[in-house]
Amino acid sequence: MIKLQEDIVWVGSIDWSLRNFHGYSTPLGSTYNAYLILDEKPTLIDSVKTDGFDELVRRIHETLPLSEIRYIISNHTEMDHSGSIANLLKWCPDAEIVCSPKGEEGLKKHFQNNWKFKVVDSGDTLNIGKRNLSFLLMPMVHWPDSMATYSIHDEALFSNDAFGQHRASVERYADELGLDMVLEDAAKYYGNIVLPYGNQVLKVLAAVRDLKIKTIYPSHGLIWRGNDSISKIIGRYEKWASHQTDNKVLIVYDTMWSSTKIIADKLFSLIDEAGIPVKKTSLQHTHISDVVTDILTSKMVFFGTPILNNRMLPSMASLVMYLKGLKPKNRFAFTFGSYGWAPSAFKELEQSIQEAGFELFQDGIYIQYVPDEKELEKLSDLLPILREKMSSHA
Repeated sequence: MIKLQEDIVWVGSIDWSLRNFHGYSTPLGSTYNAYLILDEKPTLIDSVKTDGFDELVRRIHETLPLSEIRYIISNHTEMDHSGSIANLLKWCPDAEIVCSPKGEEGLKKHFQNNWKFKVVDSGDTLNIGKRNLSFLLMPMVHWPDSMATYSIHDEALFSNDAFGQHRASVERYADELGLDMVLEDAAKYYGNIVLPYGNQVLKVLAAVRDLKIKTIYPSHGLIWRGNDSISKIIGRYEKWASHQTDNKVLIVYDTMWSSTKIIADKLFSLIDEAGIPVKKTSLQHTHISDVVTDILTSKMVFFGTPILNNRMLPSMASLVMYLKGLKPKNRFAFTFGSYGWAPSAFKELEQSIQEAGFELFQDGIYIQYVPDEKELEKLSDLLPILREKMSSHA
């Protein structure tokens, strides 16, 4: 049992070995957070994926018999949160499942079982003793069924996937591990999972703005407590959801025989010498989910690839396809690369970048075979246009 505050204990599971979360690299593992509220009607908020069921049961048993659980609140139907509910109900068959209307629909389809459901809407409350729990539906943050639970008594928001991070640790609070580090984890989480739903996130932030919140309990990663931590993570979400970026450039590329790398290196030097913040990253060494973390805050992204079989390299194709789903906004882009016989395949790259939501600020530069010094020096012609775009709004 890990006591978090009066009558609230953490009973989740830690996945130290997780390295991939449906396409998102998780080199630090993750946690599946479940919270047990010890009141007259003991209430479990979320469960864990089936692999962590034994850990969940052990932690609950340290606190009270499972049979005493009266409510299981399912804030989100996805299996990393609801996967253990069926097994839990074997221990507490009289427990009611509290969920959104879409949550009931999803749970029935996943488990094909007609449990005791208590369906709630935004503003509904549930009395569990000295506490009244209220609910906020937050559809498409990041599933249609998603909702948050708020304990008025504890001034605690159980936010489900909002404000989460993928990191396994023995620490439970962001300030224990290091706030700046956890904010970076939260940026990667937002960029790869929540980014397409900025408008919905802003609605949720508006709804919680008037709540007194001392603690935010997400379903993954570290817990946010205290004014400093909470104001910073909410401030970051407001920035990210509004698609606000920093005046910096990201150069992301792949290469076959170093020609595209030579162009990327020259672009980096020119932009860096011009005093513009710039980062260069190779897809040979960086997972696309980490590239997205940088794109989240970059106003300008340069995409570079050579041509293989009249197509962009598969690594770049993977990145731009991934970005089409994430739909970043208010960002400029530029394309470059090397080719052998014909540059026509770069049209596919340009079109894909535009379909992903970027605005191409200039025609791409494509160099045949190995770039010479004259071709590389000509890249400096981009700088005036780049400065102009960096000082404007996309």
